Amino acid sequence: MEILMTVRKIASICTMGANASALEKEIGPEQFPVNEHYFGLVNFGNTCYCNSVLQALYFCRPFREKVLAYKIQPRRKESLLTCLADLFNSIATQKKKVGVIPPKKFISRLRKENELFDNYMQQDAHEFLNYLLNTIADLLQEEKSQERQQNGKVVQNGGSGGGGGSGSSTGEGEMEEKTQQTWVHEIFQGTLTNETRCLNCEAVSSKDEDFLDLSVDVEQNTSITHCLRGFSNTETLCSEYKYYCEQCRSKQEAQKRMRVKKLPMILALHLKRFKYMDQIHRYTKLSYRVVFPLELRLFNTSGDATNPDRLYDLVAVVVHCGSGPNRGHYITIVKSHGFWLLFDDDIVEAYGRFARTVTHQAALATRVRGSTERTAIYKSLFSVHHHCP
Repeated sequence: MEILMTVRKIASICTMGANASALEKEIGPEQFPVNEHYFGLVNFGNTCYCNSVLQALYFCRPFREKVLAYKIQPRRKESLLTCLADLFNSIATQKKKVGVIPPKKFISRLRKENELFDNYMQQDAHEFLNYLLNTIADLLQEEKSQERQQNGKVVQNGGSGGGGGSGSSTGEGEMEEKTQQTWVHEIFQGTLTNETRCLNCEAVSSKDEDFLDLSVDVEQNTSITHCLRGFSNTETLCSEYKYYCEQCRSKQEAQKRMRVKKLPMILALHLKRFKYMDQIHRYTKLSYRVVFPLELRLFNTSGDATNPDRLYDLVAVVVHCGSGPNRGHYITIVKSHGFWLLFDDDIVEAYGRFARTVTHQAALATRVRGSTERTAIYKSLFSVHHHCP
């Protein structure tokens, strides 16, 4: 068995080297971006869900820069974030431009922290993305809270006659800490507003809700723009679903709709392709054709939305290949310095220049049957007149 594994490893290494050499030749020395690295990630037994998300996040430059900046801060105890920072730093500081890195330390930490990922079964890339972002945000908030408490203790010990005041201030700081924004929120967080209008008195009530990604339903032969419009369709509340109106002080028919109030810097869209079917009592995959643009503007914004005309540029797509939620394979397509790359675990290939719109199921049919997008990540251009290279 050990001999067989050794032979496989040698064959894999040879393949990696050939792919790396081919990629460098295809891009060309003159066009290869300065200080950029394209490294595949080794699969440790159905960890493609993790590899695909990590590649997408690595090529989200604001996120990458924050993670690398965290790396150079004073050393903390090991966490999922320190392991991610080590992995990103390992890629960014490689002498070679193309190659393969084993994210063994990160995978080990992930399996140690969450039993959901502590197995060799296929996992959901979207669930992993949410878990990773929320875990990082919680870690950052906890660190800030600890720093504030330590600073508060220093003031209290060093001051004279102001012990009570210092204690009160620290308490207020801890209250503020619960809602304090981290760089995860600065990059990914947007705000939805849920508007409900009473059809009897016309009174409108609204409730805000923060999000790190938007999950949208998909239909046959549709587009991302259409999916987003459907996300904000007006719903009528009637019969047993009537709305209790505070103005009327009774249940009334009402109209409900969701609008985007605050647009995030990085917009992560999740296409809900796994649907529970009552007839067969299990989840099935909706392998519908979905077209989405390289540039996207959200039209379903509220009247008081900030930056309602913000234009987004597609930078990464996480793709699921397979017929069902519990089987298949994840790959990632990313945009880097004006051209596209396909990351398939330890394999990295040039993907060519995209057209104005993309249909990934058709585009990937030559590689893997049943390929469909799960998560698309858009980067804000901040201006409708200027485009990032």
